[in-house]
Amino acid sequence: MALVPFPSATPGDDEDPESFDDSGSKMSFLEHLDELRKRLIYIVYSLIAGCVVAYIFIKPVFDFITRPMQAVLPPGGYLQFTSGAEPFMLYVKIGFLAGIFISSPLILWQIWKFIAPGLYSHEKKFAIPFVLMSTIFFVAGGLFAHYVAFPVTWNFFASFSTDYMKFVPKIDEAFSLYSKMILASGVVFEMPTLVLFLARMGVISGRLMVRYFKYALLLIFIAAAILSPGGDIPSQLVLAVPMLGLYILSILIAFIFQRRRPATD
Repeated sequence: MALVPFPSATPGDDEDPESFDDSGSKMSFLEHLDELRKRLIYIVYSLIAGCVVAYIFIKPVFDFITRPMQAVLPPGGYLQFTSGAEPFMLYVKIGFLAGIFISSPLILWQIWKFIAPGLYSHEKKFAIPFVLMSTIFFVAGGLFAHYVAFPVTWNFFASFSTDYMKFVPKIDEAFSLYSKMILASGVVFEMPTLVLFLARMGVISGRLMVRYFKYALLLIFIAAAILSPGGDIPSQLVLAVPMLGLYILSILIAFIFQRRRPATD
């Protein structure tokens, strides 16, 4: 039975370090664990630094995040809290969420540094594009949720108000929904970045993505139902539609950046 080589392997790649450290020696399992521990520590430091910056500007950050929550309330409406500690904890949570986005380039850089030893030398040159694209799409996903996904979901919930039933949401529940949608959208928007590097490594191609489009469409709506924290149809659709658009964009990216097989006689 013939053995099929891994898609990213090319003639001569066997000589290229695959799981090597900077000195060129192969890393053991314990060394991989130690590297993971080191990267996690750096990620925590990066997150702390991002949170510090967020807390310095917490007032404008607080106003920016709570604006879509307040926009659908009727005149004189307000977000309520029933515990004295809730406003303080809200500031802490908002600072932490903002800190994730502020420190995202550093966090993504540490993720790249962890996976880089398992890449070939010609694949390691994508470090800066990986961090740049990942950051841009992560932030774009957060902005999409802030300006589109969350307001649509929030307006849907508020639409059930009647003369005898008023929409007076609790601030912690509103922020919980908001933060879940922000992070879910940020992760979903990483699809083009992931496809770009899988295509460059020869794992997938644009033709393959087109061939499995109908299966991807099904998985997109399943993923939207799982990732949508609202659980309602509008919030699922508002997440599924950009996912479908991102998949189509990813197909184009795969066609452009996929590895070209050498011509054979």
